[in-house]
Amino acid sequence: MPQFLLLTRLSPQALHQARSYATLERHVADQVRHHCPAVKWLHSWALLGGWDYVDVIEAPDLEEATRVSVLVRSAGQAQTEIWPAMPWPRFKELVQELAAR
Repeated sequence: MPQFLLLTRLSPQALHQARSYATLERHVADQVRHHCPAVKWLHSWALLGGWDYVDVIEAPDLEEATRVSVLVRSAGQAQTEIWPAMPWPRFKELVQELAAR
């Protein structure tokens, strides 16, 4: 199944105190589970930079990944970017296939 990177930057209004992170996370996760049951969350990292989080998700296609991005934006009061991602070994295979032509 295709993988996507989801970058998220929370709005300052989204969080009022430290425990708000857990509440927001539960709310967003519930929305994604309800609206996008085929999506699988693979990894999540907090970032110290221009984005607050990066998540790796597996989705059947770009449309479903876009649904996740929209849900995070609306439920999480956030900005998001979604990037298609390819595992490095598969990328190397693809390059070798092109070179062999």
